[in-house]
Amino acid sequence: MDKHFLLVFSLFCFLVAVTPLRCITCHLRTQTDRCRRGFGMCVARRHERCMNLKIFQGNILQLSYMVCQKFCRDLTYDFNSRTYVHKCCNQNYCNFKL
Repeated sequence: MDKHFLLVFSLFCFLVAVTPLRCITCHLRTQTDRCRRGFGMCVARRHERCMNLKIFQGNILQLSYMVCQKFCRDLTYDFNSRTYVHKCCNQNYCNFKL
């Protein structure tokens, strides 16, 4: 019985480990919460995570961008009176919720 349990547990861990991460893609999402270009899905490759980039002017969201991003990291910076907010995550379609 213990051998059977270990086999099933090992198989489950293997399946979870090889299940690819899926992310939403949108190359131009506007304030109205509608994707104008590139809506779809990408499958993250090695070293990729789901990423959402939001660009604010003042406190008003101007647009956002969602993709699979290599070496993604959370980052916020200001440039030309705009604030750029990168958020990364590791769960299927999580960049749509950020």
